Amino acid sequence: MTEVRVPTLGESVTEATVATWFKKPGDAVAVDEMLCELETDKVTVEVPAPAAGVLGEIVAAEGDTVGVDALLATLVAGDGAAPAPAAEAAPAAAPAANGGGEAVDVMVPTLGESVTEATVSTWFKAVGDTVAQDEMLCELETDKVSVEVPAPAAGVLSEIIAPEGTTVDATAKLAVIGGASGSASAAPAAAPAAAAAPAASADVENAPSANKLMAEKGINPASVTGTGRDGRIMKEDVMKAALAPAAPAPAVAAAPRAPVAADDAAREERVKMTKMRQTIARRLKDSQNTAAMLTTYNEVDMTEVMALRNQYKGDFEKKHGVRLGFMSFFTKACVHALKEVPEVNAEIDGTDIVYKNYVHMGVAAGTPQGLVVPVIRDADAMSFAEIEKAISEKGKRARDGKLSMAEMQGGTFTISNGGVYGSLMSSPILNPPQSGILGMHKIQDRPMAINGQVVIRPMMYLALSYDHRIVDGKGAVTFLVRVKEALEDPRRLLMDL
Repeated sequence: MTEVRVPTLGESVTEATVATWFKKPGDAVAVDEMLCELETDKVTVEVPAPAAGVLGEIVAAEGDTVGVDALLATLVAGDGAAPAPAAEAAPAAAPAANGGGEAVDVMVPTLGESVTEATVSTWFKAVGDTVAQDEMLCELETDKVSVEVPAPAAGVLSEIIAPEGTTVDATAKLAVIGGASGSASAAPAAAPAAAAAPAASADVENAPSANKLMAEKGINPASVTGTGRDGRIMKEDVMKAALAPAAPAPAVAAAPRAPVAADDAAREERVKMTKMRQTIARRLKDSQNTAAMLTTYNEVDMTEVMALRNQYKGDFEKKHGVRLGFMSFFTKACVHALKEVPEVNAEIDGTDIVYKNYVHMGVAAGTPQGLVVPVIRDADAMSFAEIEKAISEKGKRARDGKLSMAEMQGGTFTISNGGVYGSLMSSPILNPPQSGILGMHKIQDRPMAINGQVVIRPMMYLALSYDHRIVDGKGAVTFLVRVKEALEDPRRLLMDL
């Protein structure tokens, strides 16, 4: 039997939601064939089959939230013959796993970034109980989340090393599972669940920290809705109950939004936010709350850039195999301006200012899943053709949801082009920890006074949002003027003026 586990999700990403299963139990799969798709708060990750065989059991169903290296499913050997039902497949595999009677250690699973210890809150099994592979043994409580610990193999729980209430570090041993006979470990998975249900409902132990907090705040446990296993009350549940207004449940439910007429309610649709959308919302609000954000505006005459582009776009595409757009001009102009005003390319780290002697240009891209910002690394060392190729390639990967975490990290400055959607003017929001973001807008013909004459010119409004904690008004205005000058006379880029 081969296990299908959650792959590495990227830096700082500790969990994902199972979005779609492409196969069902009993289907034959080839090696590297896509089994399912996971959705994180930043990217979508496809999970390939690690080996050929038949999909035996799906452990994490669609909609389940799983951690890194969590078990998603199992594959059994075969060339397409349908395996036994999932309820029978798991018991059948259990004796094979432990037929030799070897002891298996139960270790603390990955707890997440910056979490180094946990408290054993509840043991669901006692010494001497038989357990099936992946059956829940105990629950750990950290300062951020509650983590369930599954059995790594089928057998008999022979020793509990860390009893309830014990604080353990991230590498500690929790228990030992000894070998068991085939008949003992081959009990159907449904049977332990059914047997455990009455015991759990009869006496569900709340988390120790939850009991302590309820006692301190004088909260009746009956008024708290538990979200832990079997309805047990966790610390987070008590904190939510303490913050909730002492109003009847219907009033609390209606508080977030104004009452809706019955006719209107029937025509509304409530959709749960994806993890990516939740992260976008949180990060943008954090940006507003953290930075002293200010926006300065200017306008640029696009006549020269448009003429240069129209003159050479055919030859450019023929030689380099990519179309000549406006983004390479703006990227070059921003790189030129960042060299003169380096604080726009810097960031604040505590009480220090970190100046970047390189430019990793973020290019905001709208996708069906939400806004993402792929990063063009070392854009200051790239040619027009290299910039256009990089933007085209990363834009396609963004639309297809194929960007990796590494491709969206490390940006030092960002360009956002709302003009592609028809925006005439806007105030872009900073992408922390960056200190500047340039907003491009729609090119629109407008009458302009030039040399005492009124002429029609293709004009674009530019907006620079910046962190006033690190960038002064003079620096921000100078940066935007340098971008304007470079675009209105692209020869300045060649002369480094």
